[in-house]
Amino acid sequence: MAYVSVNPYDGVTIKSFAQTSDAELEAAIDTAHHCFGTWRNLGFAARATIVAKAAAIMRARIDDFARPMTLEMGKLFAEAKGEVRLSANILEYYARNAEQFLAPVRLDPLAGEAMIESAPLGVLLGVQPWNFPYYQLARFVAPNLMAGNVVMVKHAANVPMCAIAFEQLWIEAGAPKGAYTNLLISHEQVNQAIDDVRIKGVALTGSVEAGRLVAERAGKNLKKSTMELGGSDAFIVLEDADVDKTVEWALWAKMNNNGQCCIAAKRYIVVDSIADVFFAKFQAALEALKPGDPMDGTTTIGPLSTEAALIKLLGQVNLAVDKGAKLLLGGSRMDRPGAFMQPTILTDIAPDNPAYRDEFFGPVALFFRVKDEAAAIVLANDSDFGLGGSVFTKDEARGKRIASQINTGMVFINHPTWTAPDLPFGGVMNSGYGRELSSLGIQEFVNKKLVRTISIDAAA
Repeated sequence: MAYVSVNPYDGVTIKSFAQTSDAELEAAIDTAHHCFGTWRNLGFAARATIVAKAAAIMRARIDDFARPMTLEMGKLFAEAKGEVRLSANILEYYARNAEQFLAPVRLDPLAGEAMIESAPLGVLLGVQPWNFPYYQLARFVAPNLMAGNVVMVKHAANVPMCAIAFEQLWIEAGAPKGAYTNLLISHEQVNQAIDDVRIKGVALTGSVEAGRLVAERAGKNLKKSTMELGGSDAFIVLEDADVDKTVEWALWAKMNNNGQCCIAAKRYIVVDSIADVFFAKFQAALEALKPGDPMDGTTTIGPLSTEAALIKLLGQVNLAVDKGAKLLLGGSRMDRPGAFMQPTILTDIAPDNPAYRDEFFGPVALFFRVKDEAAAIVLANDSDFGLGGSVFTKDEARGKRIASQINTGMVFINHPTWTAPDLPFGGVMNSGYGRELSSLGIQEFVNKKLVRTISIDAAA
């Protein structure tokens, strides 16, 4: 597998990196395995000192961490800096709260005493995507390092500079060798690592296809796994919504990270009585976006992450139109250098159109009109994915009632689906299983051990 940094703004290759050899992979796993024996026994306070220092380093050098993100995958520089801050927040959150989250829990058995202890599993492997090069790592690494596990990461092949920068961060923060390891490995080497008895768990964020392969491999080895596999989030707009404010959030929900976000709004489901007004304002907002250099603060839409990502998205749009969808805006690459896609709106998407089921990873919005609230709920749930979703209404009680009927891992009311250290993140169905972040995220890769004390004379 080629690990190459290519700037999607101009197509210029920045740097290539050598793949990790099989011998290097073996040595890295061995180092991590031996590090675990020491790291798990450091205690929460000592681990928290290192994790908190990593957060402080990120905050002190925000621009230095943000720049390779923009250069390697085209993220607007302002958004890249925001991601660095969010990643630091996650590190700080777990440094501060991990001991509390994993404190022994006393039970109340009918006889004797009992408690649940939380023990780390060992060496964990994370397979991570390119779209949030540090945030994805932070939400996997922070809780697991604080729990006493050690981590190895295979990052995406198009963001090796970010991958290496994050590994260097932990070295600078004082983590022992093997606590955090970056691996520039192939898909076959991922399988080798999962098969290795020293690897005790696997976490993947990526496509449904990748999730199936990794989950199958982990399952064959009877290893715990978590999967976050993307989504097709519904953005429901009811007739009583504040249209102007909702359109502002609709734009942000679609165009954050140039639409390359698993929790981006992808299906806009709007009650018919307000649909024309909403659509006109939303289209105008998309048309007002300014393409350009993502390092330039005045740019409001940058390139997609790679030329291949652009070609895939264009193919999805063309297929949707061929199968009967109506193109209301965009649909083509921009007439300029780089992997730029026009903001696009598709409508009249029938259930037998591939677009009805697919995830569009970029600046493409699917627009649906529905009769009423009940129809909106039915359509929102007619999806193979179940990650997030949002409901816009002035009646918060109504929003909560609707949220309870939507089959996803997350629903936000009057705000697009988003993330924070203290909110659990994850989905159901083809969006995967398991949770990251919050008090739930740190529980995924620990052994919940029952310790029971009872009289030797007690009955069996």
